[in-house]
Amino acid sequence: MNVPMQVVSFLSSRGLKLATAESCTAGQIASYLASVPGSGACLDVGFVSYSPSGKVGFLGVKQSTMEQFGLTSEEVAREMAEGALRQEGCCADVVVSNTGLADAGPSGGPPPGTQCFAWAFRTRQGEILTFTETRRFAGRRNDIRSGAALYALARIEHYFNEVAVAGRRI
Repeated sequence: MNVPMQVVSFLSSRGLKLATAESCTAGQIASYLASVPGSGACLDVGFVSYSPSGKVGFLGVKQSTMEQFGLTSEEVAREMAEGALRQEGCCADVVVSNTGLADAGPSGGPPPGTQCFAWAFRTRQGEILTFTETRRFAGRRNDIRSGAALYALARIEHYFNEVAVAGRRI
């Protein structure tokens, strides 16, 4: 079974809804899910926020976070995921976010292929538990973006299980 099919099956079997907050992947995470029949039962909403102003205005990322840690950082990915989960129209239980570089960035910045992720979960008690990772992918621009999108999806079940380890329920 392929990753998007596994994720749709996993989310659907638990009655969970997913939202995405994407920068570098530019909607590819949501698109992979939408390619699976039955994904409408588990895909809630997708945000594509490429620019810093979009991250601030639509997802609530703090300007100070971007200045302190850079756009390609786990801190920005965390604020993107948590911001999407807090949106009034978002009915998701889980948000996955991505921000990164598919090409060479500014001198002194992260190397090409660096991707930062966050997975935020809304518990039954109304808490938000968030997990973050940074990974580096090799290849051409779109290979990096595709690899990052599939990786983001593939880690949902792992972090869902971490929520349970923390003694919380979704």
